This record gives sequence, C-alpha cells and structure tokens, in this order.
Amino acid sequence: MAFLEPDFFQRDVLAVARDLVGVELVWNGCSGIIVETEAYAAEGDAACHTASRPSAREFMAAKPPGAAYVYFNYGMYWLFNLLVKGGGHDGLILIRALEPRKGLESMQSRRNREKARDLCSGPGKLAQALAIDGSHHGLPMAGKGRLPGFGLKASALPAKEVVSDIRVGISRAVDFPWRFLIRENPHVSVPHGKVRVPATASSRS
Repeated sequence: MAFLEPDFFQRDVLAVARDLVGVELVWNGCSGIIVETEAYAAEGDAACHTASRPSAREFMAAKPPGAAYVYFNYGMYWLFNLLVKGGGHDGLILIRALEPRKGLESMQSRRNREKARDLCSGPGKLAQALAIDGSHHGLPMAGKGRLPGFGLKASALPAKEVVSDIRVGISRAVDFPWRFLIRENPHVSVPHGKVRVPATASSRS
C-alpha cells in the first residue's frame, strides 16, 4: 500500500483521527496498525497544547500537515502525535495504541515484554517500543522530507468497527468524545466505555 500524502492531514482533525484507525504506522524497521487515536483541536479545546503552550501554536504555524509532534509527558515518557492543518479544524492527533505487525523482537527488547498486547497498548508504551523520542519532533511523516522507512500506509486489512469515546487522563474538556478505537481490540490502552472521568473536573472550563 502507498504511503499517505499531506492532503490526508489537510482535513478536519476529527475526521483524520477516525480515519487513522486501521492505518499502518511504519517506523524504522517496525510497524503496527493504529487501533486507537485521540483528537485535540487547536481552537475550543482546553485540553490541547495550543491552549496553554505558545510553542505548540508556533509548531502548528510552522510545520507541514502530517509532521510529528513529540513531547515528554510528566517527565516519564514520550508521546507521538501528528499535525493536522488546512482543513475544517486544525489540531493534533495522539497515537494512543498500535497492534504490532513488524519488528516484534526489537519492540520486545525495548519494552522488556514478550506478549504482543503489552508492547504498544498505550501512547508511552508505543513510543518506547518504537524508540521514539524528542529527536523526532517535527519529523515529516508525509510528503516532502519524509525519510525512507518512516510513514503511514493505508491498511489492506478488512474494515473494523471504529467507535468513539471520551479521552484518557485529562482534566479539561473531559466529555469530548474525541477518542477513536477499534471496539474490543485487545491492543487498545483503555477499553471502550471504561475511561474514568475526574470527579472534580469541569468539562468545558
């Protein structure tokens, strides 16, 4: 299958987040099918980095659609996102989970885990499994500048049921149903309908 081009990411952030489910992420000898994503809108979404980080707004203005947005979360692990711009609503899409396909031995070594479902079933896990870090921030994942061995391929797998749910581990805009996942897939980070909402959070504050 061909690699995705920048026009894939020049659409509404919610449409792209849903359509990325089922796409194969290819990363330096490893790959996996994306089974879970989260959308974050550049405007009107208090949970998006653009609401609180000038550097995120600068990144969105300067980088092309499909660029990797990588950041260190809670001083513990890297998170891998993709930039969406030029469509209905710009934003960032967090890749939350993969179903591993290629390079399992490398992933197992990096994660110190044997079972496939333990390798990429969460955003921090998949970054560790693929050896994603801050050096990849800004890396073009589509179009001009995309490096050999990196990119996203439309999957030849049969269509799966994609469902929406609320996002995981945030304290703002907690009721936005902007997480997209394959129902009952064992590789997702949190099963559909199982996210715990912070009791004191104000969803649209």
